[in-house]
Amino acid sequence: MADSSATTPAAPAEQLANLHLDEVTGERISKSELKKRQKQRQKEAEKAAKAAAAPPKAASSKPKNAAGGEEDLNPNQYYEIRTRQVNELLKNPETNPYPHKFQVNYDDSNFVDEFGSLKTGDTLPEKELSIAGRIYNIRTAGSKLIFYDIRTSADTKSIGTRMQVVCQAQLAKEGGVPFEKQHAHLRRGDIIGIVGFPGRTNPKNLKEGEQGELSVFATEVQLLSPCLHMLPSVRYPFADAEQRARMRYLDMLWNDRSRETLWQRSRMVRYIRDFFHERRFIEVETPMMHAIAGGATALPFVTHHNDLDMDMFMRVAPELFLKKMIVGQFGKVFEMGKNFRNEGIDLTHNPEFTSIEFYWAYADVYDLMSITEELVSSLVKELTGSYKTKFTNQHGETYEVNWEAPWRRVEMIPALEEATGEKFPPYDQLHTDETNAFLQKICKKMNVECPPPLTNARMIDKLTGEFIEETCINPTFILEHPQMMSPLAKYHRSKNGLCERFEAFVCKKEIANAYTELNNPFDQRLRFEEQARQKDQGDDEAQLVDESFLNALEYGLPPTGGWGLGIDRLAMFLTDNYSIREVLAFPFLREEKTAHKEKFAAEVVDVQPLPEEGIPHK
Repeated sequence: MADSSATTPAAPAEQLANLHLDEVTGERISKSELKKRQKQRQKEAEKAAKAAAAPPKAASSKPKNAAGGEEDLNPNQYYEIRTRQVNELLKNPETNPYPHKFQVNYDDSNFVDEFGSLKTGDTLPEKELSIAGRIYNIRTAGSKLIFYDIRTSADTKSIGTRMQVVCQAQLAKEGGVPFEKQHAHLRRGDIIGIVGFPGRTNPKNLKEGEQGELSVFATEVQLLSPCLHMLPSVRYPFADAEQRARMRYLDMLWNDRSRETLWQRSRMVRYIRDFFHERRFIEVETPMMHAIAGGATALPFVTHHNDLDMDMFMRVAPELFLKKMIVGQFGKVFEMGKNFRNEGIDLTHNPEFTSIEFYWAYADVYDLMSITEELVSSLVKELTGSYKTKFTNQHGETYEVNWEAPWRRVEMIPALEEATGEKFPPYDQLHTDETNAFLQKICKKMNVECPPPLTNARMIDKLTGEFIEETCINPTFILEHPQMMSPLAKYHRSKNGLCERFEAFVCKKEIANAYTELNNPFDQRLRFEEQARQKDQGDDEAQLVDESFLNALEYGLPPTGGWGLGIDRLAMFLTDNYSIREVLAFPFLREEKTAHKEKFAAEVVDVQPLPEEGIPHK
């Protein structure tokens, strides 16, 4: 840099004649520049005089945010500053922001019940509590009084408890970490441990009949895990559905409704498991990878076993293995787990989904209808306190649903005849080429588009979706499907050409599927071969012949009822969410190709990796 005291060259005489002296700085400048400076100085002088004449400002009684000025930062600026702050804490063992352990000794879900009777200003210093939670808001009233709004974590009793923590300098433990050091580095989103006692605040501006807020009065606060990112706010909201799905962890911690939805789902799963255990069903596990994709009419995902050099299929349903267990002398079995179907993604479908299936020896489709009504109606009552719920779909239509038994029952073919005004061929002719031509004519008449291949099963299924499922608001059983639609269901005992099957629908969507199981190995082989023919016609979802399952049937499958229910779909209705994404902890998402890559915390502060000892791969 040049020396500021160095002498500048003299200006030519004709230029000096046009310059004017600035008496404040001693410079010679142009007339316009001099006027500009004089005006600016006059404004500053008037402002200073006005400030001097004004009375001194009273200290604000409104609590301020502890992190003064940080609310003006954007999320990226906040992240960089916060990351460097935390990195500085890491350099000192005494300020380690990631301790190994904090002993929680109190169940926060009991806080209101146990101490709600305290009056304004009452405290119980002798009742020491040790709790932990995440900071959602910080307010200060001077340097010696800080308020934290925290929420504890969800467990089986609640989705977490909202609590106010009052921190006063005079309450800090003697000989412990000084009050200022305890709180200097705490920000919104941080997880903290609190040691303190219960009480109610005693604010000066309480209205008659109001009470101070039930709080924990802290004697010690410890940072357990800092949040490096800025939590959402009014200025930087977090409401976009796509963003919420991609940052599900933030959605859960920020949106109580998201956390409550998953909490209710957990309660639902636990109730269903208990329901079957109480009825002496055994919970089992069957393979996730199959040599043949069977058990449901669906397109599978293909994977590859390297050691055996063979393609395998992720399971579309556990049905065939569970029926093998019935052959193996298990009378009542159920399995709750994941299935995988290589199909479309929409508001009600996810490529991987959770279902429960049970198989019950010596039961039939009518027993299954009764147990379905009993299970679902009692589940709704347990979770909501009523048999009636509301569900709002993506179009804003709200349905009032009555889950109480008995449910409505609709026979498929008679209902289609009524809806189309056409007499269908006899039940035992529904699989023929003549019926195929008839169904194509009906679809054309009713303006129903069925994507190819135009098999009889697909067209009847499409007509059912258009004219029967659309009437199913309250729980409804659609009964007695044609046999060619149900390759694993037993033929109807009195209606040749139909089978003993039902599908349960609510709010126009399927939640359950069940039937009297086909246990005749001769008939089952013919059904599989019919499915193979449909596959040859271009139906990728049709099943193949499973010789292993046929061999098991030859050892004898007792009369059996089989049933499956979609956990995700039922959770949607019971939590009033029209999108399946909301009831999945981490839904499947398309690849985010335009994502902007931000630096990680370690990159921001240039943390170097530790040397790593190489371990040779076996």
